[in-house]
Order: sequence, then structure tokens, then C-alpha cells
Amino acid sequence: MKKINSIDKKIRKKKSIRAKISGTLTKPRISVFRSNRYIYAQAIDDEQKVTLASANSLDFKKTKKDAETKKTEEAKRVGLKLAEILKSKGVKKAVFDRNYYIYHGRVRFLAEGLREGGLII
Repeated sequence: MKKINSIDKKIRKKKSIRAKISGTLTKPRISVFRSNRYIYAQAIDDEQKVTLASANSLDFKKTKKDAETKKTEEAKRVGLKLAEILKSKGVKKAVFDRNYYIYHGRVRFLAEGLREGGLII
């Protein structure tokens, strides 16, 4: 019997989530990637296979003041920034793809930032 490692579990979970959701030009899929230091989000049109917009917390690490902010605050700022970019492109609704991450912490704060920015998720 083959032993299932953590990477296989993550891939299996990601595939089951992605099978249920997909994005369009008017309602893109917002995909989240979280590393130990940063968080990334991008809006994807799955029909055209194009990334419409992206935002990440690397952009906020430029000043000393921003370097002291918490990761959850950065995630919320990333959500607000992505929502602002999408609203300027005329997008009002989106589908949230958390990948294999649990919906809490930075992932939750990113989603809240998107909602505060005016997107309907």
C-alpha cells in the first residue's frame, strides 16, 4: 500500500476544490497563494486562460513603517488593492479560490479586504 504524503494530500484537496469552481471575464476566479512571508492573489479568467489582475504583499515591504505591519494586515491590504484594480476594470463579482488553505488567518483577511473593496464574493 502506497503511503500518502502531505504534498499528495494538498494536490488532492486543490483538485477537488478547483473541480467545483471556475472564473469568467465578468466573474473571475481569485486564486490565493500563501508563503511563509508573503501572500499573493490573482484574478483569473478560466475561459480565456488569462490573468486579469494580480496583487501581492511584496509591494508593501518598501518602507520601514510597512515592514512592521502584521501579515494579516498585509493580506487585507492586498485584498483591497486587488479589489481596486478589478473595480477599475468593471468587475463586480468574483469567485474565491482558497486553494488547499483553510479559510482563516491571512486567507480570511484577504477575502475580507476584497469585500471591503467592493467585490461580491
